[in-house]
This record gives sequence, C-alpha cells and structure tokens, in this order.
Amino acid sequence: MANSASGMAVNDECKTKFLELKAKRNYRFIVFKIEENLQQIVVEKVGAPKDSYEKLCSSLPSDECRYAVYDFDFTTDENCQKSKIFFIAWSPDTSRVRSKMLYASSKDRFRRELDGVQVELQATDPSEMSFDIVKERAF
Repeated sequence: MANSASGMAVNDECKTKFLELKAKRNYRFIVFKIEENLQQIVVEKVGAPKDSYEKLCSSLPSDECRYAVYDFDFTTDENCQKSKIFFIAWSPDTSRVRSKMLYASSKDRFRRELDGVQVELQATDPSEMSFDIVKERAF
C-alpha cells in the first residue's frame, strides 16, 4: 500500500498504456487520475492517434488535478520528423487543496514509472500549457 512519503501506487494499466503510446504509437495522449479510495493512479482517458492537442486540453477538468502524457510530433528546422513525449502535471487553482497536495506528492514517483518522458510541464491554468509553449519546449 502506498504512503504519503512514496506517493500513490501506480496501476499496471498506466504503464501498459504508456508503453503502447511510446512504442506502438497507439495513442496521442493519456490522462491519468488518482483514485483516492483505491490509493492508486489509474488511466482515465486515452486519445486516438489522430486526436489533437486541443482534445487533450479539453479532457482535463477545470477544477480537478490530473496527470497527462502527450506524444508531440514536429518537424525540425532541418526538415526532420521528430517526436517528444510530454508529461503534464495539471493542478488548476480551483481544485481542492488536498487534491493538489496528493498530486504534488505523487508526481515524481509516477513520472519515474513512465520511462521515456522527455519534457515536463506543470500547469495551473490553460495558458501555462498552450500549444505554443509545447512547441517551444520541444525544440
């Protein structure tokens, strides 16, 4: 069982879906949530490979914390196709204090479970994770 020092347990489906996103590119994004009654992090939603970044943003509740990973495809200045996996810690100002503390204390351990994340973003407001910021951080 997880304790506050180590953060929440991570459901195996989280790791499986992340590996499918990373290796097979089955998903564009994954949204994770903490199930307090189960004391673990679980998959809440997955985005199809053709889904947009806007679809990920609209999948995040405006008043609850979440974690998300996003597979960002882009073309470099040298016309090279690249991809970077972003980890997003979504913690809106309007969410409960207890929820913010729970997500903050579990983030590092969860992020370490997702081997292959290249960029991390923390956002408390949609403007802090705009598509322009994602593009800027990818280069």
